[in-house]
Amino acid sequence: MGMSAGAHLAKRGVSTLLIDAFDPPHQEGSHHGDTRLIRHAYHGGPAYINMAIRAHQLWNELEEEIGETLLVQSGVLNLSSPAVYSYETRLEESKSLGVPVEYLDADEIHRRWPGVTVPEDYMALYEPQAGYLYSERCISAYRRSAAEAGAELLVNTQVERLEVSLRGVSVYTAKGTFHAGQVILSAGAWFQTLEPFLSLNIQPVRKVVGWFQPTTTRFDAGRFPGFTLNTPEGGFYGFPSLNGAGLKIGRHDGGLPWNPGEPIAPFGSYEEDERDLRRALENYMPEAAGVLNRGLVCKYELTPDEDFIIDRHPVHSNVLIAGGFSGHGFKFASVVGEILSNLAVNGTSSQDIGLFSLDRFK
Repeated sequence: MGMSAGAHLAKRGVSTLLIDAFDPPHQEGSHHGDTRLIRHAYHGGPAYINMAIRAHQLWNELEEEIGETLLVQSGVLNLSSPAVYSYETRLEESKSLGVPVEYLDADEIHRRWPGVTVPEDYMALYEPQAGYLYSERCISAYRRSAAEAGAELLVNTQVERLEVSLRGVSVYTAKGTFHAGQVILSAGAWFQTLEPFLSLNIQPVRKVVGWFQPTTTRFDAGRFPGFTLNTPEGGFYGFPSLNGAGLKIGRHDGGLPWNPGEPIAPFGSYEEDERDLRRALENYMPEAAGVLNRGLVCKYELTPDEDFIIDRHPVHSNVLIAGGFSGHGFKFASVVGEILSNLAVNGTSSQDIGLFSLDRFK
């Protein structure tokens, strides 16, 4: 979110400094692991759907600017047990906003994608224009875009504290103190390191993903879409096998709390790391439940309602906040950067961001 905001601001001629505790793209946040889904027929109503549509447009613009593929329109198949989730409201809202969607029953799901085996009462919402983003490529692209537009980047630099005065905002680091009229905070799973200047209702959580080797080519990229899977056993998401890497699957719910600065247990430290992912494949995509090729740990930063926080500091109006993206925010990074840029320069955004206000936690 910060890299995107920096690029948008620099392109508008704003003097911009980006400070990162690491050297992006890196593995200390929520953007590594090769891919992230981008969907348009979104839960949460029109605000999310309109943001997803704009995000897709901005990713395409970044692709043209950088000359590199960032987004693949593989389609996304959203599968659900009716006991867990119904797509009826999302279907109506998406169609009303011009998002192409198809509503499929279990027989049609299996006919189109024979590798998928779901009970007869399962339904699917298929989005043919959705797909996945190459997440680390996206970070690198915005980094390059920001630099070419004149932004400065200070890496491997931890922010030690912030102070606000009549002069503006001062940011203290081991590499010097920096002053600005406005500051954007987008610390991801590391927001706790900014306390007591800012205390947010965000819980960092350890999450895992795995790449499993299918026994068939049915799950290869170009033949199989990205997917989400809502089941009584949990909520999952995944990607086709890219260049033989294996079908990638993660679990959206669950996970273990983590605190910034603490060691994070590697994949396989807990029995459920592989077990839960493999069980979902065995139940619903059995031909994809082959050898585990790779496992990886990343971080979610969850708000209580899993909606984002995009707002101003409750005391300091010249401090903008973007956080709590709750494991489903990456796809919106392009439009969130645009929103933050507009808030910083114009004071307003054309996107409806009322859903993301801090006031909702009072």
